[in-house]
Amino acid sequence: MISADDEERRLAFVRQRAMHDEATLLKEAREGGFEQGIEKGIEQGIEKGIEQGIEKGIAQGVEKGRQVQMRETALNLISMNVLTDAQIAQASGLSESEVMTLRDDGKH
Repeated sequence: MISADDEERRLAFVRQRAMHDEATLLKEAREGGFEQGIEKGIEQGIEKGIEQGIEKGIAQGVEKGRQVQMRETALNLISMNVLTDAQIAQASGLSESEVMTLRDDGKH
Protein backbone atom coordinates (compact mmCIF):
# COMPACT_ATOMS: atom_id res chain seq x y z
CA MET A 1 0.00 0.00 0.00
CA ILE A 2 2.88 2.36 0.77
CA SER A 3 4.49 1.65 -2.55
CA ALA A 4 1.32 2.74 -4.35
CA ASP A 5 1.35 6.27 -2.92
CA ASP A 6 4.28 8.52 -3.84
CA GLU A 7 3.78 10.76 -0.78
CA GLU A 8 3.75 7.75 1.59
CA ARG A 9 6.93 6.42 -0.02
CA ARG A 10 8.60 9.81 0.38
CA LEU A 11 7.57 10.03 4.04
CA ALA A 12 8.81 6.48 4.70
CA PHE A 13 12.12 7.34 3.04
CA VAL A 14 12.42 10.54 5.11
CA ARG A 15 11.69 8.60 8.35
CA GLN A 16 14.20 5.93 7.42
CA ARG A 17 16.80 8.58 6.57
CA ALA A 18 16.18 10.39 9.89
CA MET A 19 16.63 7.15 11.85
CA HIS A 20 19.83 6.39 9.96
CA ASP A 21 21.18 9.92 10.58
CA GLU A 22 20.34 9.66 14.29
CA ALA A 23 22.11 6.31 14.56
CA THR A 24 25.16 7.73 12.76
CA LEU A 25 25.28 10.78 15.06
CA LEU A 26 25.00 8.60 18.16
CA LYS A 27 27.77 6.33 16.91
CA GLU A 28 30.07 9.30 16.20
CA ALA A 29 29.30 10.85 19.59
CA ARG A 30 30.03 7.56 21.36
CA GLU A 31 33.33 7.10 19.50
CA GLY A 32 34.30 10.70 20.25
CA GLY A 33 33.47 10.14 23.91
CA PHE A 34 35.65 7.03 23.99
CA GLU A 35 38.56 8.95 22.45
CA GLN A 36 38.17 11.80 24.92
CA GLY A 37 37.95 9.34 27.80
CA ILE A 38 41.11 7.58 26.70
CA GLU A 39 42.97 10.89 26.32
CA LYS A 40 41.81 12.07 29.74
CA GLY A 41 42.79 8.73 31.28
CA ILE A 42 46.27 8.97 29.76
CA GLU A 43 46.66 12.54 31.04
CA GLN A 44 45.59 11.52 34.54
CA GLY A 45 47.95 8.55 34.44
CA ILE A 46 50.86 10.77 33.45
CA GLU A 47 50.03 13.30 36.18
CA LYS A 48 49.79 10.56 38.79
CA GLY A 49 53.08 9.05 37.61
CA ILE A 50 54.79 12.42 37.88
CA GLU A 51 53.38 12.96 41.37
CA GLN A 52 54.55 9.52 42.47
CA GLY A 53 57.98 10.17 40.97
CA ILE A 54 58.28 13.47 42.81
CA GLU A 55 57.19 11.87 46.09
CA LYS A 56 59.67 9.02 45.62
CA GLY A 57 62.47 11.46 44.77
CA ILE A 58 61.75 13.54 47.86
CA ALA A 59 61.68 10.43 50.05
CA GLN A 60 64.99 9.26 48.60
CA GLY A 61 66.51 12.70 49.11
CA VAL A 62 65.35 12.82 52.72
CA GLU A 63 66.74 9.34 53.37
CA LYS A 64 70.05 10.24 51.70
CA GLY A 65 70.27 13.38 53.84
CA ARG A 66 69.51 11.37 56.95
CA GLN A 67 72.26 8.89 56.11
CA VAL A 68 74.75 11.72 55.54
CA GLN A 69 73.80 13.31 58.84
CA MET A 70 74.21 10.01 60.67
CA ARG A 71 77.66 9.50 59.13
CA GLU A 72 78.72 13.06 60.00
CA THR A 73 77.56 12.59 63.58
CA ALA A 74 79.51 9.34 63.82
CA LEU A 75 82.63 10.93 62.32
CA ASN A 76 82.43 13.81 64.81
CA LEU A 77 82.08 11.38 67.71
CA ILE A 78 84.96 9.25 66.37
CA SER A 79 87.17 12.33 66.16
CA MET A 80 86.48 13.09 69.82
CA ASN A 81 87.98 9.67 70.62
CA VAL A 82 85.95 9.35 73.83
CA LEU A 83 83.19 6.83 73.04
CA THR A 84 83.27 3.19 72.04
CA ASP A 85 82.04 2.08 68.63
CA ALA A 86 78.88 0.68 70.28
CA GLN A 87 78.15 4.02 71.96
CA ILE A 88 78.77 5.93 68.72
CA ALA A 89 76.49 3.52 66.86
CA GLN A 90 73.74 4.09 69.41
CA ALA A 91 74.17 7.88 69.31
CA SER A 92 74.38 8.19 65.52
CA GLY A 93 71.88 5.56 64.43
CA LEU A 94 74.45 3.65 62.40
CA SER A 95 75.32 0.03 62.97
CA GLU A 96 78.42 -0.83 64.93
CA SER A 97 80.05 -2.31 61.81
CA GLU A 98 79.43 0.95 59.91
CA VAL A 99 81.08 2.88 62.74
CA MET A 100 84.07 0.52 62.64
CA THR A 101 84.35 1.03 58.88
CA LEU A 102 84.26 4.82 59.32
CA ARG A 103 86.91 4.61 62.04
CA ASP A 104 89.12 2.40 59.83
CA ASP A 105 88.68 4.73 56.83
CA GLY A 106 89.79 7.65 58.99
CA LYS A 107 93.01 5.91 59.94
CA HIS A 108 94.17 5.67 56.32
